[in-house]
Amino acid sequence: MMATSTLSRPRARQAAAGSRVDRKGQILLAAERLFAQFGFHAVSIRQIAQEAQVPLALVGYYFGQKQDLFHAIFEHWSGTIEERMQGLQAVQTLPHSRLKLQRIVEAFVAPVIRLRASPEGEAYALLMTKGLSPQSDESDRVLRDFFDPMAEAYITAMHEILNLENPQSKVSRGTAAWCYQFSLGVLLHHLGDQRVARLSHGQCQPNDSQVQPHLIQFIVHGIRGAVHSFHPPVKKRRLS
Repeated sequence: MMATSTLSRPRARQAAAGSRVDRKGQILLAAERLFAQFGFHAVSIRQIAQEAQVPLALVGYYFGQKQDLFHAIFEHWSGTIEERMQGLQAVQTLPHSRLKLQRIVEAFVAPVIRLRASPEGEAYALLMTKGLSPQSDESDRVLRDFFDPMAEAYITAMHEILNLENPQSKVSRGTAAWCYQFSLGVLLHHLGDQRVARLSHGQCQPNDSQVQPHLIQFIVHGIRGAVHSFHPPVKKRRLS
């Protein structure tokens, strides 16, 4: 009997640990879905516990306060940011060409489009579109901890490539920052938009993965158009 009892304890501990991991994951997924649907401030811890089908106290036990749970969602998905950073680093090793800006935009856009199209990543992608207002403290913390380092890297890369494309214009980092923000706005709108089906009279469907190449080209040409607007080419004077 003692031998059986000794053998069963590790198995019992493993089963209990597996249950805890599952419950923690259930809470994260429930919070993600509710925050994406209703926003951070409209959702209570009690609602999250009900959605996850766990005791109310367990939410606080695993994650603390609601803003810490919100932060934990983005920490859980930080691999997507790492994928975008790795894509950028790969592009930066390539020799300069006219296609390099497009490759940078692809590295920025493609992982998020794939995530939005996957069942497990859909709620998180939607949360990015409506849950990250920089006017709120909880969103500002997430932006600073997870997204600002990536944004800095992409702005630096854009700044470099835009100056190589426009050697006479001396493109400023401020212009590159605006281009990044404009690109981000287009991407986030595409992720969360449902209106296009109605406006196109059914010819377009929301979150159509086939539109990705067109989205990338729109952003690339938009960046170049914005640069020319910020830094008009200097006209050479004709000799009379």
